[in-house]
Amino acid sequence: MLLFKSTITLFLFGVMLLVMPTSCQQATSENTVTPVTARTLVSSTLIGEYSTDQLRSRFSGASAPLQFFIRYGIKAYRLEYTTTNSDGKTVKASGALIIPVVATALPLLSIQHATITSETDAPSNFGTSSEAYGYGSVFASQGYIIAAPDYIGYGASKALPHSYEQRNGLATASLDMLRATRDFLSDQKVNWDKRLFIAGYSEGGYATMAFQKKIEEETGTEFNLVASSCGAGAYDKPAFMKQIINEKTTGVNYINRLYVWVLLTYDRIYGLNHPASYYFKEPYAAQVTAQGKDVTINVSLNQAFSDSFRKGVNDGTDKTFLAAIQDNDVHDWKPRTPTRLYHGTADEIVSFLNSQNAYDAMQKRGATKVQLMPIQGATHGTGILTFILGTYDFFGSIQ
Repeated sequence: MLLFKSTITLFLFGVMLLVMPTSCQQATSENTVTPVTARTLVSSTLIGEYSTDQLRSRFSGASAPLQFFIRYGIKAYRLEYTTTNSDGKTVKASGALIIPVVATALPLLSIQHATITSETDAPSNFGTSSEAYGYGSVFASQGYIIAAPDYIGYGASKALPHSYEQRNGLATASLDMLRATRDFLSDQKVNWDKRLFIAGYSEGGYATMAFQKKIEEETGTEFNLVASSCGAGAYDKPAFMKQIINEKTTGVNYINRLYVWVLLTYDRIYGLNHPASYYFKEPYAAQVTAQGKDVTINVSLNQAFSDSFRKGVNDGTDKTFLAAIQDNDVHDWKPRTPTRLYHGTADEIVSFLNSQNAYDAMQKRGATKVQLMPIQGATHGTGILTFILGTYDFFGSIQ
């Protein structure tokens, strides 16, 4: 879900550590995989090529220490590719690909971004205020090939609604971006060592978990997924939804907007087509009708829901809505890939129960490579740095 503007700098400052390759990460013949032949890449455009001096010049003042981490020059590209939207239609999507200018074989890191509300922040736009431009360049300069999908609703697909917190929409767009990246690397003869790491925080954490599940369950040996690090994602959708419906939330309007956005996304994608009055009491129903996901609601959201909606969820009679929620659950399965679940125990936006429930369910299914990493006392924002540093250590430990 949301990655706060006030914590973006901290997140991105730390992410350079996350992607630093280590000497223990050597490819072996056991890691060799045979890609499928199907192509998703439609086109590629060189955004720019940047020398180490040019990269260092981007950082001054408080960000000046980042100059130290510039190691290689980079080339940044915008990839456009075909993918499938949530309605089953083929659409054109996009993402950013950042490649270090170095001959050494390098691993690939797919980073699923957190919530963005501005088109300018989409990775493929590579705007000066975007993560991809400012800090994506830093972690690529450290020696990872960086794939950063926009998701549906941004970049080439900006005319379409974003599939916010929708499992298949996020995972499919990410997977097809990965395939387009593979196509590009093959075409350009870029030296990729075939190792794949994936990571994300908040909406990116949920997207990463959905992406991992799709890779493991649907792609066979197409990719050599080495490790996955998921931070503060809303994995257990049924339990989390009931918590929001029944328990007091922060009542902060910009947090409420996230919950409303998820609800409206599911209502649209699953063809529920309920009026706002189905979900909300007045005056909130009228406000949601008028403003949609941008509504301002300054009370605990459970106070804004209609009594009939709450009853239908709690007694199980609202079967279509509950089926939509269940379809987006990604907490109860058995990962094969080494996986870490980072989450602040005081997270006020995405409840810690999501990671705890995921870990418990995975353990019950016999998963032996999943670790729960509680960040004691951390909120959604203050847990980010621990996630980044922990992910760096985790990825570096993979032989």
